[in-house]
Amino acid sequence: MIKKGIILAGGLGTRMSPLTKAVNKQLLPIYDKPLIYYPLSVLMLAGIRDILVIVNKGQLNQFRKILSNGERLGIKINYIEQKTPRGLPDAFILGEKFIGKNNIALILGDNFFYGQSLTNKLKNCIKLKSGCKILLHSVKNPNLYGVATINKKNRILSLKEKPKNSKSNLAITGLYFFDNKVVNLSKTLKPSKRKELEIIDLLNKYKKNKKIYPEFLGRGGAWLDTGSINDFYNTTSFVSALENRQGLKIACLEEIAFTNGWINKSQIKIAINFYGNCQYSDYLKRLIN
Repeated sequence: MIKKGIILAGGLGTRMSPLTKAVNKQLLPIYDKPLIYYPLSVLMLAGIRDILVIVNKGQLNQFRKILSNGERLGIKINYIEQKTPRGLPDAFILGEKFIGKNNIALILGDNFFYGQSLTNKLKNCIKLKSGCKILLHSVKNPNLYGVATINKKNRILSLKEKPKNSKSNLAITGLYFFDNKVVNLSKTLKPSKRKELEIIDLLNKYKKNKKIYPEFLGRGGAWLDTGSINDFYNTTSFVSALENRQGLKIACLEEIAFTNGWINKSQIKIAINFYGNCQYSDYLKRLIN
């Protein structure tokens, strides 16, 4: 059972400059909430309450101002500053002390997930005892992503980064579940031509040992990468359309915590005072009235 998770919220966000010159990308708004709320909500939906957020050097206070230590959400949030981006597997090296002897989930801070069956799939993923589980999703342009090829028995045959002519359209999303061996395996990786540790190299180590398993977001699910300005505002439009049509919020952290029994009505009231007079507070009021 996986009880700990890491959100990798570092990176320079150069494709969104000059916005990211002043503010970390994960704190920019996706409709009515900071981007960081969305990956955090995914871990919370999975039932994970012990979370490490990895941020850029000098930006720690920005995150603490909005998330604090997680107490008001009934969870625990720790932080580590990353001096220089060194690739996704560096999260496990930086977080070695946090991980300890536990298995671990990793989600990228700029990834958005949505789907009616998402919670059930997450609950299945955290049952991982050994090996690695990755979440796959069909995409139109697989050459833009890491891609997995599977057989009819859903066994992973190959993992390639941005293949030119891929026979598979299954992209590897930014949500991963690993056993405790991930820390030492990450330490054995060598930097690529980009001078970074590559997640695809780490995944292939698990594949070599036949210890990697797929989970599928499935038709009707949504995975959006907010790496560019256009992607960012497309995601905002998606959230806006759903929330205004349904009257329900995506990634309302207090609602997830309240539903899970981690906080009570009194703590919801504290959150309402924290946010002040806004639509988000109005939504929280409806939860307890």
